[in-house]
Amino acid sequence: MTTSPIYSKLATLGITLPPLAVPAAAYVPFVRTGNLIFISGHLAKQDGKVWVGQLGRDVDTATGKAAARAIAIDLMGTLHAAVGDLSRITRIVKVMSLVNSTPDFTEQHLVTNGCSELLAEVFGPQVGAHARSAFGVAQIPMGACVEIELIAEVAAD
Repeated sequence: MTTSPIYSKLATLGITLPPLAVPAAAYVPFVRTGNLIFISGHLAKQDGKVWVGQLGRDVDTATGKAAARAIAIDLMGTLHAAVGDLSRITRIVKVMSLVNSTPDFTEQHLVTNGCSELLAEVFGPQVGAHARSAFGVAQIPMGACVEIELIAEVAAD
């Protein structure tokens, strides 16, 4: 990795980006079209395994937020693989978060803050601030508690 401010910030936070994960189904980890990179949904993982649970039943908001933060790290790893250098990212455009939650759980937005806050901290407010959606869903593949996808803009080649 380079010594850009982004990688320095990751090092300061004690974050090591993971390698590109192999897709679990019939899709690719990312697609670039023009200057946009679309990152496929990433499931929450803990200790290398899917972080299973449902918000409002057996996972609390703080734990869900930690899961979303873990996903942000995985998303940045995929983004690094897609562009080769995170300092080429000119904007995190959009984050979409799916939170496996009970019908009465209403803190999906707080769970998703785990991802959004880390992206803003790493990329800074100009590049890291993004549009966002956070949805409560009845289930996520493999019982994961959270799944997040991301769209980023990259500097022209």
